[in-house]
Amino acid sequence: MNGTMYAIEPIGLIRSELATRGAAPHQGREGAPNAWLEVDSRFAEGLDGIAVGDEIILITWFHKARRDLLKLHPRRDMNRPLTGVFKTRSPDRPNPLGLHRVKVLEISGNRLKVGPIEAIDGTPVVDIKPVLPHS
Repeated sequence: MNGTMYAIEPIGLIRSELATRGAAPHQGREGAPNAWLEVDSRFAEGLDGIAVGDEIILITWFHKARRDLLKLHPRRDMNRPLTGVFKTRSPDRPNPLGLHRVKVLEISGNRLKVGPIEAIDGTPVVDIKPVLPHS
C-alpha cells in the first residue's frame, strides 16, 4: 500500500448508560440499551429529513479498540478457533469502524434517541446512513 493516511472527523458522540466494553453486549439485539446520539452543531443541518421511526445505520469509531489484532477468538470464546478479524464483528481491528442498525425513537434538536445500540458512552460517530429498502 502507498501509506496514504485518511482523516475522519466525528460528527457526534454516543451518550449511553454503557460505561465500559465489558458492560456492552456483543450486538445490539442481545440486550443493548437505547442511547442518545449527540450530533455536533456544525453537522446538525445534515439531520434534516430524519424522522422518528426511521431506521438508520450509525458508523462509529471504536475508540477503545485494539488496532494490532488480526486474529482472535470470536465472541471472546476461547473454545472457538482463532479467526481473522475480517471474518468477525469484533471491535478490535486495524480500522475499528462499527456498523449499528438502529431505530430513531426520539428527536430533540441535534440529538437523536436511537436503539438498541451496543456502543459505549463517548463512542464517536463518524457517519449516519439511511437503511435502504431491498430492491
